[in-house]
Amino acid sequence: MHLLLLIGLGGFVGAILRYLISGWIQAGFISFPMGTMGVNFVGSFLLSVVMYLSEYRGFFNDETRIFLTIGLLGAFTTMSTFSFESFKLLEQNKIFLLGLNIIGTVTLTLFGVYLGKLLVVNLWS
Repeated sequence: MHLLLLIGLGGFVGAILRYLISGWIQAGFISFPMGTMGVNFVGSFLLSVVMYLSEYRGFFNDETRIFLTIGLLGAFTTMSTFSFESFKLLEQNKIFLLGLNIIGTVTLTLFGVYLGKLLVVNLWS
């Protein structure tokens, strides 16, 4: 029960952060889901940092790692929103923006994971 409460609390915080940060990033972008792409990048980077700090440095105990990864970052990242927004671009026949969204999101999220690993494994002292 304790872990479920930690996950729920993390999810509560992550959902609020997702709403605020995605909206802040999205401001000024009308037809392209930059807020979702940005949140997915940040979430991928942070998940990578937490997981590599746990794996390589023993930095987080299991409860903290679960709170941060499953709870907070699970609610923060937005792959379901990404999928829906991509499908809407397809329905609207905005093929260039669809491709840009898919390629940009996948590339940025993988880059976020790489940066997180680089930070922890090579630069963390």
